[in-house]
Amino acid sequence: MKKIEVLGTGCKKCVNTAEQIEAVADELGIEVEVEKVTDPAAIMGYKVMSTPAVAIDGTLVHSGSVPERDKIETMLRA
Repeated sequence: MKKIEVLGTGCKKCVNTAEQIEAVADELGIEVEVEKVTDPAAIMGYKVMSTPAVAIDGTLVHSGSVPERDKIETMLRA
């Protein structure tokens, strides 16, 4: 199971990112645990300057926008 953290303030884009990741993972049959991280200290720990951002298993893989579906698939399959 992949642990996915969606980093951001809880804005609509951050919520949308988490929902899209869950939906794509479900379609691909990949088990994920999605956690929304809103703590500024935790976000800065990843050196994120713009949100939403996505970390998978502790590694930052995307930041600054809602990822496109193709990018989500690539992130989940990696």
